[in-house]
This record gives sequence, C-alpha cells and structure tokens, in this order.
Amino acid sequence: MPSLNSLLKELGAVDVGTVDESEVRELIKKYEEAGKPVIYKVKGSDVRVASALYSTRKAVHKALNSENDVDAYKKLIEAKKGQLIETEFNFVKLKDLDDLPWVKFYPKDGGKYHTASIYISCYEGKCNASFHRTMKLDSRRCAVRLVPRHLFTLHKKAIEKGEELPVAVVIGAPSEVEFASALSLPFGVFELEVAAGIAGSLEVARTPIYGLPVPRNSAVVIEGRLTKERVKEGPFVDLLHTYDKVREEPVLEVDAVYWNPTEPLHLILPGGREHQFLMGYPREASIWDSVRKVVPEVHKVRLTPGGGMWLHAVISITKASDGDAKNALLAAFAGHPSLKHAIVVDEDVDPDDLEQVEWAIATRFQAKDDLIVINNARGSSLDPSSNGLTSKVGIDATRPIKERDKFERVY
Repeated sequence: MPSLNSLLKELGAVDVGTVDESEVRELIKKYEEAGKPVIYKVKGSDVRVASALYSTRKAVHKALNSENDVDAYKKLIEAKKGQLIETEFNFVKLKDLDDLPWVKFYPKDGGKYHTASIYISCYEGKCNASFHRTMKLDSRRCAVRLVPRHLFTLHKKAIEKGEELPVAVVIGAPSEVEFASALSLPFGVFELEVAAGIAGSLEVARTPIYGLPVPRNSAVVIEGRLTKERVKEGPFVDLLHTYDKVREEPVLEVDAVYWNPTEPLHLILPGGREHQFLMGYPREASIWDSVRKVVPEVHKVRLTPGGGMWLHAVISITKASDGDAKNALLAAFAGHPSLKHAIVVDEDVDPDDLEQVEWAIATRFQAKDDLIVINNARGSSLDPSSNGLTSKVGIDATRPIKERDKFERVY
C-alpha cells in the first residue's frame, strides 16, 4: 500500500506553505473541488498538514491500491486479519496539545477540532480503532464525540468498574488504517488487524505509557484516558452540512503528545467530499456486497453527494426477473441501515449521471407498482428530519423484462 507521502506525490498534492487558521476551510474546499490534495502548515504550529486526500474516486482507488470500485470494495469487505509487525516507538515528544494545529471550521462550531482522529483502545481482551471527532478544551484536555458503538462500549465497561479507559489517538494514519477504521466490523474484530489484511501487513509500535499498538507511520499520537467527566461537545457541522446538536460527552485527559515529522497530519473538512468518501465508500462496499447476493449482476453502486454519501443510493443492475429490483432495494437497506432513499435502475442508466437517473424515474417508474415504503425503521442520527425512526423509500425505476424495447433510451 502507498504511504501517505507517496500517495500525496502520486495525486499531485500542492504545497501552499503556511496559512492562517481562518483560511483552512476555504483552502480545503478549493482543493477538494479541484480533486487534488493540499499540504500546508497552520500558523503557530510546525506540524505539516494534508487535506483533500480522498476527495475523488481515483484517489480512493490509489489509496487502496485498486484498479476500480469492485476491486476496492472486495479489499474492504473481504479483508482478513493480517499480521501486525511490532517495531520501536520512534516519535518526538511534544509539550502538549498547543503544539498541534487545531481548527474552528464554521462560525457556530463549539470549539477547535481535529477531524481525522482515530481512537485506539484495548480493554478486557477487546481492541478497537475508530474515528471520533475531538474538540480541544485546553492544553491537556479534549471533549470526544462517542457515538454508541464499540469505543463507547469499552468506555462504559471501564467506567462501570470505576476505571478510566486508556486510549491512543492517532491523527494522520496510513490509508489502510483510515479505511479500516471507517468500517462497521463485529465487536472484538480489531481494525488494525483488518488494515494489515488490506495492506498485507502493518507495522505497529507500542505507546510508552499504556502499551497500545499504533501504526508506526503515523503523524501524531496522543496518549490519554477517557474519563467519567462529561462536558458539552459541539455544535459541529456533519456530513449533511447541518449542525449536529450539543451533547454531554466524555473528557480525554492527555498524558503525552508525540509527533513523527516525516508524516503529514490529516485534517478533514467537515461535510466535505473527503469526509463523505471516508464515511460513505465503505458503505457503498457493503451495499454492493448485499445486493450482489440477490441479483445476477450489479454494475454500479453510488451513495450520492446530495445525501452526504450516506442517506441516498442509486444502484444499477441487470435483472433476470421482474422481482430483482425489489430484492435489490431490500438488500441495499439491509447492507447500509442508515440508508433512507434508494433507487434501482437498469444497466443502460448511469448512476453517476443524475439526469439519467431522473429520466429513469420519469419513464420507468409508477408509484402504485414500483414504490416501497418502510415506516418506523431505525434512521440515521445525522438526519435532522428523523427523531430516531424514519421512513425508508425504495424506487424501482427499471423496465419490465418482457417490454424492454418499449423503454429503449434513444439518446
């Protein structure tokens, strides 16, 4: 797998030198739109930063050393546990969190954040690596958004026993680690071992205080403890360009901050294309895997940008029977439980061209026959219109097999 430095070079990253914190949001947005990574430093810090790494499909393919989407999907969903190769911990120790660049992206953000922070923790024989945004409180403390998943569970177990949960926070990890950490794996399957499976192997080093495994080629490692203390975290702009609400979240007490000057720290624009690809692309893989089990041919799966690459999907298939599109819709919802609206189209409609998708709905869809509505299903916490439960809508915009000629697209 390519290192972040080699990936940046291959993708034609542009180094713009030092910028003010207030310029970071528009800088990242500019380079995401251009489809190129950008390298910079934020005034007041010597740490090199990279953004817009995974803002295109081409970049994701290169990061996963894949030729196309199917190749990349298979690497993510079929990855087995690989070998973790232990090496020495060779990082420079920094004074505290003030030595790192922190950014307040939007006016109403609750504070300055790190957005590509991967939390690694092991407790009672279970290890986990997952993304959690980190809001700086002061030079030694942060608030951490813990979505009720695996790290949340480990933290809860530790607190119930009167303990704090040791964590290593990695910012600027190898590509295979970032994508593995974005997967939804069974509890107890360690994402670093899956990353090693994706890449063939992974070099890790044990942190000095808590002995937690972290990728050797990381930019920044923070050792600390998730405590029982809770503070307000947020607001924060999430995938759908809306402010996530303020919550009481655990405090990270920082014991040490380490830096590897050879690697770039990673900073993600909240709600930007890179944010969408890192979260959404593994879910595309899950949908593709689920749908291919119920229909003969799946050509493309696209979580669309208007839905934050999270809530809306378009799937193109070749049907063997007229019930295949309905089965594909149900499989898509099973493959990505946060999915809200899904559209299935024929192989002659390109899901990347939303005008073609709209044309398919206009000419091949009748609501009385082709609409699926599932009420009171669990929805995404990112959807501001949902109160936890949502209505899921599936649209079958495919042509009947026996009347295919009637629906031929001329141009």
